[in-house]
Amino acid sequence: MRKEDEKVVPRQRGAAQGAGPGRTEETRTADEPPAHRTHAPSGTRSGHRSGPGRRVRPVEQRFHYWFDTTLTRGTAALCGWLALVCLALVVPVSTVLVWTDRHTPASLGSRIAAVWRNTGQTMRLGGEVGPPLRVALSVLLALIALIYVSTLVSLITTGLTDRLIALNRGHARILESGHTVVLGWSEQIPTVVSELVAARTDRSRRIIAVLADRDKPAMEEELRASVGATGRTRIVCRTGRPTDPAALARVSPTTADCVLVLPRDDPRHDAEVVKTLLSLSAAVGGTDPVRVVAAVRDDRHLGAARLAGGPGATVLDTDDIAARLLVDCARQPGLSLVHQELLDFAGHEFHTVRRPEASGRTFHEAARACPVSTAVGIVHGDGTVALNPPRATPLLADDTLLVIAEDEHATRLSVTPVPYDPTALTHAPPGTPGRPEHVLLLGWNRRAPRIATRLASLTPPGSALDVVAEPHADTLTGIRTATEAVDGRMTVLHRPGDPTLSETTDALDLGRYDAVIVLGPDHRPGHPDPDDRTLVTLLHLRAGQRASGRRIPVVTEMTDDRNRLIAPQFPGADFVVGGRLIGLLMTQISQNPHLTAVFEELLAPDGNTLRLRPAAHYVRTGRTTSFATVAESAARQGACAIGYRSATAPDHGLRVNPPKAHVRHWHPDDQVVVIAPG
Repeated sequence: MRKEDEKVVPRQRGAAQGAGPGRTEETRTADEPPAHRTHAPSGTRSGHRSGPGRRVRPVEQRFHYWFDTTLTRGTAALCGWLALVCLALVVPVSTVLVWTDRHTPASLGSRIAAVWRNTGQTMRLGGEVGPPLRVALSVLLALIALIYVSTLVSLITTGLTDRLIALNRGHARILESGHTVVLGWSEQIPTVVSELVAARTDRSRRIIAVLADRDKPAMEEELRASVGATGRTRIVCRTGRPTDPAALARVSPTTADCVLVLPRDDPRHDAEVVKTLLSLSAAVGGTDPVRVVAAVRDDRHLGAARLAGGPGATVLDTDDIAARLLVDCARQPGLSLVHQELLDFAGHEFHTVRRPEASGRTFHEAARACPVSTAVGIVHGDGTVALNPPRATPLLADDTLLVIAEDEHATRLSVTPVPYDPTALTHAPPGTPGRPEHVLLLGWNRRAPRIATRLASLTPPGSALDVVAEPHADTLTGIRTATEAVDGRMTVLHRPGDPTLSETTDALDLGRYDAVIVLGPDHRPGHPDPDDRTLVTLLHLRAGQRASGRRIPVVTEMTDDRNRLIAPQFPGADFVVGGRLIGLLMTQISQNPHLTAVFEELLAPDGNTLRLRPAAHYVRTGRTTSFATVAESAARQGACAIGYRSATAPDHGLRVNPPKAHVRHWHPDDQVVVIAPG
């Protein structure tokens, strides 16, 4: 025989095939029995894998495969295996207990019966002993009881689970009355809810219901993070579109005290506010309308929103209000602090109080009789508001006093007014025509044309507005619109350039401007934060101011109040966070509907407005006197003094509604906050 015939194809063989350790097909010869060289087909031998170099399959994998296969056989198989496993554990343990018990009967049958009783009691199978029929019936009854109890527990668990899932989805209806409803979700939601929580009311508890097209747990988590502790106020979130009357019913608007409709961050969705107001009108009806405060970002939908809301609804134009505040703060640096103080509930704000002892007095007499609050107007019985009325205006029996106070209970009228120092009274110098103003506008957005129009109506003739912005098509169109709107009352000049580049701001002669307004691009979902460009522009402005050595008032519009905290700080910097201020304004009006007319007049170009005037216009500076003296001097000049701003105190030195008896040294650079005719 040839050597070639003595060899076979090399193949690894296991010891189970008869080969000893280390033996392979390579060392076997044809003299060995053929059975030892026979190979089973691939995949037919347990514990092995076919193919060269593969290891034996682990036992754990076999067990996992068997367990997974068992699960696929349904509930019956699971119950059967569960019963077998329990019996395999219970029967041996019961046997050990019986055989180790000294009181167990000696006979084998009695011991087996004792094991059965222990097993039956443990597994709730009756455990009866006796004839087979009796044992079978006891097991049957035990199984019936087990199935009943298991089914009952399953039904209760399923019902509770379904109910919890439904509640977690925010589809349940609330049954409350006198609560506040907030519809929609936007950048104002943290401000609105926080201020509603901070609002001081006489109620023992307060309910705020929020309905938005968002996940309920996500809304609750975000409000917990932004609002914090709510005290006696409970916040209830519901999921649904505010434009859907069925979803609107989940927050019970018909029994609410007030409803706030928030606009989306994108002005292109203002039509949704109109649709929400229509749904609200349909849900509430006209018999007992609820107070509604809403806002739109684009004035093109303002008229439709007011028609949809009805005569009792207040609809605010957010872009118009933001533009007014920016211009007023640019011309009177520090005015944003006054607005912030009057709009939030953390300090002193507007209140309406009815005092019987005020009837028959003149407005001036009632104002002097308020030692710790400031009277600024009268709410007449027909609902009209007279802000800063003439001193001799009488208070009728159905009139209400409009005051600035810490809360509505702080106002009391004393019998004798707080005295003042007549020797410290002064008078403002005669008004002279102002010189033309030169304002710099860095950046452009949809509010810029309103800013130009507002500036043209307030600045003296011959004033100019320089616009530094990139020459995009929308920007050029807006500048043409603004130029046509000012109608020659102010010169509008466009300087192409990117305000975020240092070469653009370095080329400007900042010293020739009276004020600077910084705008970011319009906020659009999915786009970068517009405040990013604003912060970069402010860095270049701060460097330019340091180089010029001149302090120029700079007012900046921001979309996120958190970015204001990290903005570059330098003298003359002021910030207007439009979304936050609109949220504060909506909350104030929701708590007191008379404030709609008050803020409309305060923000109007004419009428009574907030002003910061030199303290020397009212009292002799360089000496000490009381705030009652300042208030008396302002009243004689047709204004209401509501506070002051110290030139020497840190952190802006603003104080609103100081007590009349408050005495301080008046510095020549101090300012008095007044409500006075424009």
